[in-house]
Formats: sequence, structure tokens, C-alpha cells
Amino acid sequence: MYRRYGGNPAAAIILIAADIAALILVLWIIFFVFDANRGNDLVNWVHHSANWLATWSRDLFTPDNANWRTVLNYGLPAVVYLAIAQAVAGRVNR
Repeated sequence: MYRRYGGNPAAAIILIAADIAALILVLWIIFFVFDANRGNDLVNWVHHSANWLATWSRDLFTPDNANWRTVLNYGLPAVVYLAIAQAVAGRVNR
């Protein structure tokens, strides 16, 4: 863990923020695929947070299968946030 977040503290904050955003998005994918109870407060919070994080990509892909649609439309921003954070943190560390 030290190796990923080591170096400049600003770069570590950027990476941690992206990791948290990706975690929320992945949690929503898991909750959706395994049909979690949407009346649960945690599931509801994760759903609203994931919707906000994936605003720009929610209807980007429209396959017929709802599970694949969720994986694609919420997985893409998770990957994008991690990639952008890695690039920005790399620049900050220089």
C-alpha cells in the first residue's frame, strides 16, 4: 500500500479519492447484479452516489440485459477515474 500512496501527499489524496469513487461504483454494480434490497439505507446511499459519479455515462451503452448495462455504464467511469487519477498523480509526483 505504501508504494501506491507513497511520495507526494497531494498525489496520495488524488489516488485515494479515485479509489473511493471506483469502490462506490463497483459496490453499486455488485448490489445491482446480486439484487440487493434497495430499501436498505446503505444500498440506497451507494446507488445515489454511484448515479452522481456516473452521470456522464449512465446511458452510454444500452444492451438489452440490465446486468450488462449496469456493468458497462458504471464500470466505465470507475476505470476512467482510476486512469485519470493515476496520470495526474504521476504528474504531481514529478
